[in-house]
Amino acid sequence: MLRELKNVTQIPGGQQRRWFIDDFFDLIVWFDDKDVISGFQLCYNKEIDERALTWKRQSSYTHHRVDDGEGKPDCKATPILVADGTFDYKVVSNLFKRESKEIERPIAEFVLEKILQYEINNGSLTRCSRPQDGGQAS
Repeated sequence: MLRELKNVTQIPGGQQRRWFIDDFFDLIVWFDDKDVISGFQLCYNKEIDERALTWKRQSSYTHHRVDDGEGKPDCKATPILVADGTFDYKVVSNLFKRESKEIERPIAEFVLEKILQYEINNGSLTRCSRPQDGGQAS
């Protein structure tokens, strides 16, 4: 179940952000100076093959795979986002709906609405697995 991290470091000059986590998701939500959601990043599938859906009011959607920087045995690099334009919004929306019950309703509903609108804007699917949900979706 998603829970909010308290005392999240705010970036000077940047938008206020709030951060919610559980074993499967990380959700970072940005707010403008009128306390309106201006964007979010939903990282999912953190343990297996992490992906990140980002929505920003000014630029719409992006979808990436998270390269954790673990590919080289002699050093750990900083995780980076790499191109991965497809997103299984059906699986992720169902999991998010279940896991977001304890975060503020307006935030949860906003993010869920944007996840569901992804199909209208992009309409493509990819794999997303969560072990207790029976593996991979098609």
